Amino acid sequence: MPPKGKGGKGGKGGGASGSGDTEKKEKAQKGGTAVKVRHILCEKHSKCMEAMEKVKSGVRFSEVASQYSEDKARQGGDLGWMTRGSMVGPFQEAAFALPVSSMDKPVYTDPPVKTKFGYHIIMVEGKK
Repeated sequence: MPPKGKGGKGGKGGGASGSGDTEKKEKAQKGGTAVKVRHILCEKHSKCMEAMEKVKSGVRFSEVASQYSEDKARQGGDLGWMTRGSMVGPFQEAAFALPVSSMDKPVYTDPPVKTKFGYHIIMVEGKK
């Protein structure tokens, strides 16, 4: 089997893959896959439903996250790459069930997913 690019970031770069090469090797050993996920987390269901209405009306997902989310708000709800097993059960099930979408046309969990942290509106930006 030929060695995988020892040069680090070389190869078929796709802008966003920066340090992705080393991450892929680590994740492959765990036998899991990963999702690049964003979410809007609200403790109260009513606040989460307000955020949901904003997203439905066409407001960019990251803007709604900045206004409503009680977690990772400054990054527009971006949690980055999460591996299978690193998320709480219901969140993980929802994240891996969602198709990949963009912030302009997000495909998200509706209704919100309830976990011990509160209510999440989840969208997935990438899978590997």
